[in-house]
Amino acid sequence: MMGDAKSTYTVDDALLSMGFGKFQAFVLAYSGMAKISEAMEMMLLSFVGPSVQTEWELSPHEESLISSVVFIGMLVGAYSWGIVSDKYGRRVGFNFTALITGVAGFLSSFAPNYLSLIFLRFMVGVGLGGGHVLASWFLEFVPAPNRGTWMVVFSAFWSVGTILEASLAWSVMPIFSWRWLLAFSSLPSFALLLFYPITLESPRYLCMKGKIADAMHVLEKMARINHVSLPSGNLISHRKITDLDDITDSSDAVKLIANRKSGGVDRSKDAEIGGFNAILTLLSPNLIRSTLLLWMVFFGQAFSYYAVVLLTSELSNGNRKCGSEEMPLSHKNDVGLYRNVFITSFGEVPGLVLSAVVVDKIGRKRSMSYVLFTSCFFLLPLVIQQREVLTTLLLFGARSCISASFTILHIYAPEIYPTSVRATGVGVASSLSRFGGILCPIVAVGLVHNCHQTAAVLVIETAMLLSGVAVAFFPVETSGRRLSDHISV
Repeated sequence: MMGDAKSTYTVDDALLSMGFGKFQAFVLAYSGMAKISEAMEMMLLSFVGPSVQTEWELSPHEESLISSVVFIGMLVGAYSWGIVSDKYGRRVGFNFTALITGVAGFLSSFAPNYLSLIFLRFMVGVGLGGGHVLASWFLEFVPAPNRGTWMVVFSAFWSVGTILEASLAWSVMPIFSWRWLLAFSSLPSFALLLFYPITLESPRYLCMKGKIADAMHVLEKMARINHVSLPSGNLISHRKITDLDDITDSSDAVKLIANRKSGGVDRSKDAEIGGFNAILTLLSPNLIRSTLLLWMVFFGQAFSYYAVVLLTSELSNGNRKCGSEEMPLSHKNDVGLYRNVFITSFGEVPGLVLSAVVVDKIGRKRSMSYVLFTSCFFLLPLVIQQREVLTTLLLFGARSCISASFTILHIYAPEIYPTSVRATGVGVASSLSRFGGILCPIVAVGLVHNCHQTAAVLVIETAMLLSGVAVAFFPVETSGRRLSDHISV
């Protein structure tokens, strides 16, 4: 039936009419807590590895495996939780990720030996792999016009987590041990479980699944909390063909108009996408270019970001005795390590400011390219050993730029996929990026330990450059565009 345009509205229309209110602030705080939890669990690798190596007399290879196994778990989790959340809902996905991360993280503090610690950190990685589900969930509640800005604010919670973890390590490690740090770092995940009962499912996801009544109930509750009214009329699952503002290819517009004249596009199949079919959809002609480039950029940026983080501890004064086989017997150099990691963690603050300024003004693609190339500039002098102060400053600059690029990437990635495969698409890309995380300890820890600092830095530089080039070939710029709910025909 052809109803009056004014008698219907979409989720996008509803979000636009209610703006960013109290309900969105709660969603931001909740998903932000998950970001803090993820950052803390990842950042503690800079402190736990050296401490466990000293206590259990581990080899450099065994120390690097403590970090690598977390990324292996994230590889498994990112793919799995993406499919779960696209099939069963965002809430189901992030509930289990918080449960696994919190329990495994807390139990890690009681690990009696190296193998049990490796297994528990792997399980922490499996839980952390679902962090992108919270990002998709939050994204689907935010109005399109200021989506980029609010996603930068969301990403700021990661920086809060890194600074909080550096502060916690500085306070806890000199007095207690790495076990206390692991226990305290698991607390944010339990906070997520505490407030889980009052979270709501994404109305965009519900519409995509054909659950219009449930989506309407969620939107009404959001409107009451925000003290606004929903648009008049009935909620529909997708926009009418008159809304062609986001279609840049005239041939696409012709196809959509033709589909409407012939009875409309059948969207029922979108709701059934899941599992292996979702992977095939990501590699369909409409999405394959974006998907392959996204995989490449996620790998390169994850490798570069975590390598810069680990380089901070490896190049700190206490770890600069190249080729030394002597195990440190005390924590006399730990103060320098904590200080340097703390300082470079603050590098993410200007990175956030930078990304917030450029992400909507000059677009996602150019922003990512510019900051990646600038990060290369900061890192290049470290091909040779520098004084500690200069090393810290250069790593501060590199951390600022690579974190800004990573922030923009996490805004761009969910925007290029339709709701029906959004979590799966970002999940698979995030999963493949974990290969970068698995390899980076070998470069940032293994090569530096074996007196190959120049080779380590050049490998990181190459990853950054290739990522910057790949970004330039992305087919679309998503700044200011509405999210797509369905796959274009």
